[in-house]
Amino acid sequence: MGKIVGYLRVSTDKQDVDGQRLQILDAANAAGLTVAEFQAFEVSSRRSLDERGITALLASVAPGDMIIVAELSRLGRSLVQVVGIVDQILTAGVGLWSIKEGIRLAGELDIAGKTIVTMFGLMAEIERDLISQRTKAGLAAARAKGAQLGAPKGARWSKLDQHEEEIRGYLAKGVSVASIAKILGVSRSTMHGHCQRRGWL
Repeated sequence: MGKIVGYLRVSTDKQDVDGQRLQILDAANAAGLTVAEFQAFEVSSRRSLDERGITALLASVAPGDMIIVAELSRLGRSLVQVVGIVDQILTAGVGLWSIKEGIRLAGELDIAGKTIVTMFGLMAEIERDLISQRTKAGLAAARAKGAQLGAPKGARWSKLDQHEEEIRGYLAKGVSVASIAKILGVSRSTMHGHCQRRGWL
């Protein structure tokens, strides 16, 4: 077992952060593990992965290390964010232990781990579908009221045009621009520019 790192999500409630720390320490001690360090970052839907410290967290660990969180929801503000971050952690060969859910995954996924990650992916897909459905319903209501929708007249075509409803749904859900860019396979700057041209930011 390599280095053990505790991940804390910072909030305005200091007791909440202290509670996360105690949960992680208690679980690690019970398992005979020693937490080498804690890293505390703010999780915000308006911040990129770099700003939320996820990139720094991944840079501080190596294959064989393990990240412990009090619960999976501490990793992100939405299921889509959480799934993306879990995938990055495991792809880096780093283990992940979520205490509340009782999920402990090695960096090299076994069958059980792959099953759990697949389930996360399916849940994220369901969330995307629900967002899309709510967005379509909202657009239909807006059209009924005579609102002008879509790109401004004369705007250039973008490969993201076909994903506009999905993007608007993510933004309404509070998903960060960087996370949406990762989901759709484009750069953050491309996504940010697209959203700005549409007047969504």
